[in-house]
Amino acid sequence: MEKLEVRGVSVSYQGKGVLEDISVTLREGELVCLLGVSGSGKSTLFNVISGLLIPDAGQVLLDGEDVTGRPGHISYMLQKDLLLPYRTIEDNVALPLLLRGMGKKQAREEAGKHLAEFGLEGTGKQYPAQLSGGMRQRAALLRTYLFSRNVALLDEPFSALDTLTKSAMHRWYLDVMGRIRLSTLFITHDIDEALVLSDRIYILTGQPGCITDELVIREEKPRAADFHLSPAFLQYKKAILERL
Repeated sequence: MEKLEVRGVSVSYQGKGVLEDISVTLREGELVCLLGVSGSGKSTLFNVISGLLIPDAGQVLLDGEDVTGRPGHISYMLQKDLLLPYRTIEDNVALPLLLRGMGKKQAREEAGKHLAEFGLEGTGKQYPAQLSGGMRQRAALLRTYLFSRNVALLDEPFSALDTLTKSAMHRWYLDVMGRIRLSTLFITHDIDEALVLSDRIYILTGQPGCITDELVIREEKPRAADFHLSPAFLQYKKAILERL
């Protein structure tokens, strides 16, 4: 059984098609990228998957259960970390637990158990402004994980980071995913990023947006440091550019 399945989702706005007959799948432990140009409906699709938007047609299934239009089952992290500046990292991370009705003390304790696992040891009492961009993203990712520990939707979470920090975050995130068996659906405009991270890549094009191709990246992860210089990488990239 698929961990997450999107079946035949179509969305229109004011009579204009935004998404047309979109079907994607995500298996346990996979990282699958949605790659496409601006305006192809990637963020709209994430709004549907997370339950924030009800589609005109289609279904979203999580572990076989229909969660279409039902927010609170699948976590969604936007491009910005959206950490609350007046709350400590510990309290920012604990927010999903508080929203579920957990007491503040218990929520802090539960959040604190995961800080080291996400590379945030010793930051619990600090505020977002005291952390680097990479560390803030780690905190935001931990908050996303605690919201829904099975599936995460990430909308270009590393786009604001410099190249070296982004590369380090890629390696770190794949390591964390492997340890906690997190399944991730990932939006990016960056072909190189998609090739480094993905098990599979869906290419979303057109207006209304539709899935025009699916590429399986067969090289094992984490990929070699010089993967981006390899003939295989260049072949994948050429294939994607021809389809966009």
